[in-house]
Amino acid sequence: MFRTAFTQCSPTLSQQAMRLPLFGSKVAAGFPSPADDYVEKTLDLNELLVQKPAATFFARAPGFSMINAGIHPNDILIVDRSIEPVPGNIVICALDGELTVKRLEHENGHWKLKAENPDYADIAVHEGLELVIWGVVTNVIHRLYP
Repeated sequence: MFRTAFTQCSPTLSQQAMRLPLFGSKVAAGFPSPADDYVEKTLDLNELLVQKPAATFFARAPGFSMINAGIHPNDILIVDRSIEPVPGNIVICALDGELTVKRLEHENGHWKLKAENPDYADIAVHEGLELVIWGVVTNVIHRLYP
């Protein structure tokens, strides 16, 4: 019913490790705790967020249809083309040539692209509709400070 796109793209920039400090103590989201004054190790965001560099690309989410999945306008999506899409995954796909990000669902033998905002309609996948899944969204970079 749908196909996946596994085209190879070569990054134009070399990947350089940028190791930043990772504090050993956790930051409490509830009641504050005393902070430790040491750095346990360093962390490279490429290692944390990108499992397969040759199969990974970034995309920007422009709208509000996935807001309840934690994807806000202008968030950066990290997408892995090597992951086989299964129901429940959030995917980037071309739907009749138009790119969209939605949750892939399979119910009662029918595929659909589900919006994570009740103000947006789900999209039923049917014959005659060209759907190409570009990849599975693995992480979202969400900016908190303008």
